[in-house]
Amino acid sequence: MTDASPSPAPSKARVFARRSGSTVALWGMVGVTFASMQSWAYLGMLGLLTVLATREYFTMLRVAGMRCFPRFGLGLALVYCGGLYTGLLQQKSGLLSGWDGFAVCVALFGAFILELRGPIRVLESLVAVAVTLCGFIYIAFLFNFAAKLLFLVPDWHAAGGKVALPAAVLLLWLLAVTKFTDMGAYIVGSLIGRHKLIPNVSPGKTWEGLGGALVFSQLAGCGLFAAFPRELAVLGGWEHVVFLGLLLAALAVIGDLAESVVKRALQAKDSGSILPGIGGGLDLIDSICFTAPALYFYLQWVLLPAS
Repeated sequence: MTDASPSPAPSKARVFARRSGSTVALWGMVGVTFASMQSWAYLGMLGLLTVLATREYFTMLRVAGMRCFPRFGLGLALVYCGGLYTGLLQQKSGLLSGWDGFAVCVALFGAFILELRGPIRVLESLVAVAVTLCGFIYIAFLFNFAAKLLFLVPDWHAAGGKVALPAAVLLLWLLAVTKFTDMGAYIVGSLIGRHKLIPNVSPGKTWEGLGGALVFSQLAGCGLFAAFPRELAVLGGWEHVVFLGLLLAALAVIGDLAESVVKRALQAKDSGSILPGIGGGLDLIDSICFTAPALYFYLQWVLLPAS
């Protein structure tokens, strides 16, 4: 008896249709969350994505046969989100001032303590500590700068547990610029992409797709700024909007490539399969993990001191 032949790879048209369907569904979820204007809904969405992506990360490690501490990593992500969100909602700046550093210390200390339970496995022991720490910083720590953006300005925490409109529109601006970058790279790269960008990391990325990413990021960034100039006044002006659009687009591409490094190292095609045409939760937020911190620090260090 001969082995069954492998099923053919789906066509580009089918992949595009699946990806478009998932994208519409995701933007629908985002739209419902934004319409509610409830702080718990925003943080709940971000927390759910954090936990989902963290779980996928450790699952990929285990499938690849790498030693790690998935229950500790997932538990730490949950505790970090709980402490961060509580501090943000209650506007306890004293609690939050050292929360990030404390969480990183716990991640490192905990991973070493867990490794002490058994014999030292040469480099495998050090790798187990490193990949566990990396999982926390890469996902829970970096992605939740999106949550911090909602509370960056004290006046943005509206009464009744609601998010003020400028905070909501700023988060929408971040998501739109980041995801339009992804869309531009995918659409233009699929249509006219010929010259490989970094073939040893991601064979599908092209220089033409990068150009599409930069153009689409400007369409989203400038379009939303023109539509909501008062709500997005924190962005300073057109020169900052254009610069941030280019900066976030570059970081979104790097964030996507960073996850490609992880997946290729672990020989995984996607982080998960819950989103047809996209993959898993980590495939969804990989670029935001790089763009959210950049926007947060640019606002905190450049724009807000000047206002």
